[in-house]
Amino acid sequence: MHQRVLRLWYEDSPGGAALRPLSWLYRAAMSARRGAYERGWLRSHAIGKPVIVVGNLTVGGTGKTPLTVWLANRLRQRGLEVGLVSRGYGREQGGLRAVTSASSWREVGDEPLILHRNTGCMTLVASDRVAAARSLGARGAQVILADDGLQHLRMRRDCEIVVVDGGRGLGNGRVLPAGPLRESPARAWAADVLVVNGSEQGDAVRGIPAGLAARALRMRLAASGARQVAPGAASASARAADSGHAAAGGRARTLETFRGRPVHAVAGIGNPQRFFADLRACGLEVIEHPFPDHHALSAGDLDFGDDLAVLMTEKDAVKCGELANPRAWYVPVEATFSEADSGRLLELVMRKIESFNPAGG
Repeated sequence: MHQRVLRLWYEDSPGGAALRPLSWLYRAAMSARRGAYERGWLRSHAIGKPVIVVGNLTVGGTGKTPLTVWLANRLRQRGLEVGLVSRGYGREQGGLRAVTSASSWREVGDEPLILHRNTGCMTLVASDRVAAARSLGARGAQVILADDGLQHLRMRRDCEIVVVDGGRGLGNGRVLPAGPLRESPARAWAADVLVVNGSEQGDAVRGIPAGLAARALRMRLAASGARQVAPGAASASARAADSGHAAAGGRARTLETFRGRPVHAVAGIGNPQRFFADLRACGLEVIEHPFPDHHALSAGDLDFGDDLAVLMTEKDAVKCGELANPRAWYVPVEATFSEADSGRLLELVMRKIESFNPAGG
């Protein structure tokens, strides 16, 4: 079912006509909701600190979490105390919780663990993200980064960064359920900056007008080798994050050392094909095992009846620390920009932070 939906959304496969009336209703509801906030009928709450939102228009992965990590680390290098707030998708409880070395992904979600382990920033998860953001401010955060908060209009924001997958673009251009969009494609024009993940400057991006694509910033996700998935490595990684140091992970190998034999590639992310393509670009022979986004991997999911290595994403690895499998490795990625685009993005965000007026919300 999951693969059929993706084909409908991104490959223009037939069979979506029956869903279009539902999409019209969804689009109308989203438009009415946004209009209610713009007119003040629904209230957006000020946090008291500058809020930078990193989000996407489509369902599934676009690279917003690596971008949030990149931005948090750059702002910390400039002397700012950064707080990270997230809903913590898929966790078992909805109350406010701090992400620490003792956290389980079941308690805080997989993406918040990645954010915390790779930045060392204060990270709070809560269904009430306004309360979480205010709590971060009370704990000393000077700027709040909201991961996946574009549609969370209840929290007032000072800067919006929209991330689009350069390969998939906006798919068939329709909103849910007939398409992958959470709201109208026109929403991309209202953001402060558009970041396209995985294409070169000047490349067309499906669903994005040429004028908007021309001024978009271009990002790539660069793999930094592979690290063994092991309970000890995960704990050490988390302790490093709590002490303010970047996560080092477990025993490391270069991806080139996996050449010569096939590898099992496991991906429970929004766009598994991007992970598989990246491994093939490194010269690896890949046996694909896609899973739905945020899938909780079990020992059986990694048992393929052979002795081949199993490569997975970091998002999958945070859920596998308790699985004793010496063949399991994860491939962390980091966001990269050209020097020009890096400078443009940081300049825009810093300008928003420096111009923040608490009295004006």
